[in-house]
Amino acid sequence: MSIIHVAAGAVTDAEGRVLITRRADHLHQGGLWEFPGGKLDPDEGATEGLARELDEELGIRVLATGPLIRVHHDYGDRRVLLDVHRVTAFAGTPHGREGQPLAWVHPDAMDPAVFPAADRPIITALRLPPLYLITGEDPRNPASFLARLERALASGVRLVQLRAHGLKPEEFARLAERSFALCDAAEARLLLNIDPAQAAGLPGHGLHLTASRLWAINARPDGFEWLGASCHGGEDLARAAALGLDYALLSPVRATATHPDAVPLGWERFATLADTAALPVYALGGLTPADLDQAIAHGAQGIAAIRGLWPE
Repeated sequence: MSIIHVAAGAVTDAEGRVLITRRADHLHQGGLWEFPGGKLDPDEGATEGLARELDEELGIRVLATGPLIRVHHDYGDRRVLLDVHRVTAFAGTPHGREGQPLAWVHPDAMDPAVFPAADRPIITALRLPPLYLITGEDPRNPASFLARLERALASGVRLVQLRAHGLKPEEFARLAERSFALCDAAEARLLLNIDPAQAAGLPGHGLHLTASRLWAINARPDGFEWLGASCHGGEDLARAAALGLDYALLSPVRATATHPDAVPLGWERFATLADTAALPVYALGGLTPADLDQAIAHGAQGIAAIRGLWPE
């Protein structure tokens, strides 16, 4: 079965809302909402095809775009590859040139149930920020640790994994409570790196699974708004997607002091693996915010880091 290559656009306005359109009832996945775009012509590039489709569908001229995510999906009767780009600047006023209804919706307000299954990872990618902080030293010194977290949040970090191995359960719980208060006040999400059974009742916006915990569960744990995992190859990424996780950290892109014996993936291998994933993938391993553009160009949601984002 051949793959239908589609270019789609996340057209964004100044308020952070994204334009969605409703598919005609007689079409495949008819009646559902989608991100505007369409099938690429033979030998047509994704950005070129997207510009053509948005002109034909919405009457706008694309001025600035950047890659968001590529989604492979098998509907059974057809296979699609969605090549999705953010459209951050355009000329003209969007209108349904084919009679299709339009709506401007903030990603957090989108209901995945009213979108085709292939579009749902796009919603997740739109909701996730580009920088993902993994907390560093020293959780045994809460005052210093929380001061560093507060500085990271002040710098713009909006997604935080609380990594505090070696603490007793009651110590981790106290640190989670205080970390959650800081994150919540900054409108940031806090993910707990802890066994799912121990996370019950702890404050947080979600859970992060180590690679071993990813393979120890047989279904997505209930009760977590956000759920992600550490991955080191294609099998891990496929497992994360099969369990319905929201994101993955793929590492190491470069050599790191934390895992000096791990063989770095490099950007080309990272890009190949991320392209096969059915969920947003953060690049991890020896990276800093200076690597963000390169990461996104290689298919990443953004970069995750300990030292690169944890203030001195």
